[in-house]
Amino acid sequence: MKRISTIYYIVAVVIVAMAVTACGTDRHLKKAEKYLAIGEYYDAATEFKKAYQSTPTKEREKRGQRALKMARCYAKINQTQSAMGGYRNAIRYKQAELDDQLAYARLLLKNGEYKSAVKEFQAVKDSLQALGEWYSEPTPNLPSVANEGFTPLGGAAATSVAALKTPVALKGRDTSRKLTDRALLTENGLTSAQKAPEWKEQGSRYTVKRMDIFNSRRADYSPMLFGDDFDRLYFTSTRNDAMGDELSGITGTKPADIFVSEKDDKGKWSRPEAVQGGLNTEYDEGACSFSADGREMYLTVCQTDPSYPRYAQIMKSSRSDASWSKPSEVKISNDTLSGYAHPAISPDGQWLYFCSDMPGGKGGLDIWRIRLTTGGLGGVENLGDPINTPGDEMFPAFRPNGDFYFSSNGHPGMGGLDIFIATIDPKTRRYVVEHPGYPLNSQGDDFGMTFEGPYNRGYFCSNRGDGRGSDHIYSFENPEIVQAIKGWVYEMDGYELTAAEVHLVGDDGTNETLSVRSDGSFTYVVTPRVNYVMLATCKGFLNHKEELCVEQAEESEEYVLQFPLASITAPVLIDNIFYDFDKATLRPESTQALDELVNLLNENPNVTIELSAHCDYKGPAAYNKRLSQRRAESVVNYLIEHGIAADRLTPVGYGKEKPKKVNKKVVAKHKFLKEGDVLTEEFIQKLNEKEQEECNQLNRRTEFIVLRTTYGMFDEKGQLKELPKPKKKEETLDDDDGFDYFLE
Repeated sequence: MKRISTIYYIVAVVIVAMAVTACGTDRHLKKAEKYLAIGEYYDAATEFKKAYQSTPTKEREKRGQRALKMARCYAKINQTQSAMGGYRNAIRYKQAELDDQLAYARLLLKNGEYKSAVKEFQAVKDSLQALGEWYSEPTPNLPSVANEGFTPLGGAAATSVAALKTPVALKGRDTSRKLTDRALLTENGLTSAQKAPEWKEQGSRYTVKRMDIFNSRRADYSPMLFGDDFDRLYFTSTRNDAMGDELSGITGTKPADIFVSEKDDKGKWSRPEAVQGGLNTEYDEGACSFSADGREMYLTVCQTDPSYPRYAQIMKSSRSDASWSKPSEVKISNDTLSGYAHPAISPDGQWLYFCSDMPGGKGGLDIWRIRLTTGGLGGVENLGDPINTPGDEMFPAFRPNGDFYFSSNGHPGMGGLDIFIATIDPKTRRYVVEHPGYPLNSQGDDFGMTFEGPYNRGYFCSNRGDGRGSDHIYSFENPEIVQAIKGWVYEMDGYELTAAEVHLVGDDGTNETLSVRSDGSFTYVVTPRVNYVMLATCKGFLNHKEELCVEQAEESEEYVLQFPLASITAPVLIDNIFYDFDKATLRPESTQALDELVNLLNENPNVTIELSAHCDYKGPAAYNKRLSQRRAESVVNYLIEHGIAADRLTPVGYGKEKPKKVNKKVVAKHKFLKEGDVLTEEFIQKLNEKEQEECNQLNRRTEFIVLRTTYGMFDEKGQLKELPKPKKKEETLDDDDGFDYFLE
């Protein structure tokens, strides 16, 4: 009797335990589905895993279903090993569909298990062919940039992806039909698994190095160089220093913030710090890009909500001095059910490129672009073939020469996201996509390129070799010979002209207009043995022309050119004009400065000037005025002797009548003065002896001021003469540089 009671007791305990377990499993499943519905994949995966572990092994169908959902969530957040384990169990329990088998094969590829990946891809291919799903009938291509003959203008990922969420020619493809999306991903995956070991063995000219100064134990990704000297690196990180106290339900880490590191004069990078101001919040911010003038930052922001999905948005922040403002939304469309992320500005500043899962794409995430205008945003365009695939295309980036970089897991590659380079075929005017090989690419995710000016070096990020799938920042360099112009456009008093433009013409047909950076500089990669003419212009200033032709160099070289522009409205000092003592005779060392003035007047043929000479207050006023008049006439005579028309020149000797007015340039050299001071006799006599002599030297000067900007433009009847026309591209620059010389 006692034994029977014991048996009943054991059975009752088992039944209660089973009921408690079932109740716990249901609770985990409800939580998991709730998290999944709002895109919190990390929390969903955690709950699906608990539900899977609490499901009895004999309930094979339920275990397989829960393993499958767990796998899909882990795949979203780049936890490759966990995702592979989930898919293996789903396949073992016969709950995986064909798409899941394809996803598993792609994960094997990403994990570098190439032999196993070949086997799985081949199995999927066999199934698709057996089902008759390998080819589809041709359909009209979607309207896209590439299909319209587009020419590019101007020549961690886990967070962003989860919140959003030389290619090898396929042999024997039937040109009257096309591969289905699944077939294309399968064929490209099979090619990747077969070829990746060979590509790794071949290597490339790229060298890569992990940059520990930027990296933490968490995810660090999407680097972006900034500054005229590329001495600041912005990037995204989920490190402990990021704002917010709670872990993200999407990734299981802290929400990402944007950090910055600065390089000192010795080339050493500082410890990264979070960007100050209103940029970072408790939400995810990252994957930033900058406008050409450096005044605006475009970034991805992923907000969360406990009750409904929130999608990634592109936002814009403005820079004031050294801080960035609170970002505002860049409203690309009225579609609120699609994500928009990874902004990149084209080199000419006219287009915003981004990735999105919005309708009308080729599948997965596609790269799109939208025009930036002064009146707002234009229409959205999909880049189409051959950029986008049924896989994911993300992280668009530009090299300054116009080459387009992006990352994809749809093209044949080494696994995960690989970096690809798209350039324009000069004959077809269509994109040609190239795979740069190993070690820039690896079996993991590789993305987020940024370049150090015109050179093929900079930074990118990768999760290669990280068991947790965290991204880290790497440097890269491809040692190619780059010959570039570094130009500086500034007013003759020495300060940068940020509103200037440089018009560049080459006898190879080049005809471009270049903007300058915030320090008045510009960079342009030149082609050896091409004759270039560059004309710097700025409203309110005279033009300045420079010419350059270089031979092929054996190593990279930068040619520095100066473009000092003379003001139309203010007197312009002519440095280094010397006369014999107490005479008007020009000394030989004045020749260089006078020849530069001759060039300036030749470059601006519609200008007339007053050439003035000035003295200090010492000596009789009448004598000083006569001496300064003769000195001004000496300069004018030199200019006439060198081809400048006499009626363009007016010599005036002011003696001591117009003392120097101090400007910024003078203050920089003479600290005891301040801007706006006028160096009168009364002012100077209040200074000490040394300072008095410095001021007297400043007063002894030769200047010119522009009188007219329309000389020679009108005939005797006052009618505008016919202006010279720009030279056609196919003509050379032997007789004319192709520019029209008018002043703005």
